[in-house]
Amino acid sequence: MTMQPITEDDLHAYVDDALDATRREEVAAYLNNHADVAARVENYHSQKLKLRDALDPVAEEPIPTALNLAHMIEARSRPRVTPPWWRAAAAAVLFVLGGGGGWWLHGVSTLASEGVVALAREAADNYGVYASDTIRPVELRADDSAQLVSWASQRLQHPVALPDLSASGYRLMGGRMTATAHGPGLVLMYDNDRGTRLVLLTRPMVVDQNKPMAEHTEDETTGFTWATNGMGYSLVGPSTANDLHPLADDIRHQTETKV
Repeated sequence: MTMQPITEDDLHAYVDDALDATRREEVAAYLNNHADVAARVENYHSQKLKLRDALDPVAEEPIPTALNLAHMIEARSRPRVTPPWWRAAAAAVLFVLGGGGGWWLHGVSTLASEGVVALAREAADNYGVYASDTIRPVELRADDSAQLVSWASQRLQHPVALPDLSASGYRLMGGRMTATAHGPGLVLMYDNDRGTRLVLLTRPMVVDQNKPMAEHTEDETTGFTWATNGMGYSLVGPSTANDLHPLADDIRHQTETKV
């Protein structure tokens, strides 16, 4: 029987011990042969442990009286009277959100597993795994650019370009293919003379095929993510937004004119 492809859901279920014995052995064997994916799974596991350490004390706290089931049933049986001042305050909040907060609401309504939101998270994850790697941060070095372009274009089924950031002091170190929940992606890594590394993730987009550039932050990293003509791009690094934004603009210009 042919083994089913290993998906991102399988990787997360592996971390959560939610796979049956047979599937878990298949995923373990896959990770043994794919060091880059194994490193990413280890990063997921570390994040899980950190969340557990942070939330375990909360889970041990006594349930507040307001959340006691008997109390909630009793409260629901009583008629609810909304004070006039509360209704006015709620109306004011909705008015503000409807005007100045429209983009915020858009972000809440967008599933984190879709579109440029997912792409930004994937770029940050790949940065977390590979940017600190001192042994093999890239699969193919910049010397093998032609092979890298051919490999990536074939896997993504879309011609790719390797943006040149030398004018801004960054040189291409190389790149690798990476797995995402939405198919393969290309990870390019750049560094400068100060040892600062940047990661650019690009992949085809099913959702948000054309999206303006937007800034995002996660932990100590900053990123800019956008999509053009069905291809998504996310540049992530430890630089400030003011430093990173011109680089993202340069990449967008190069990819739109060269591909």
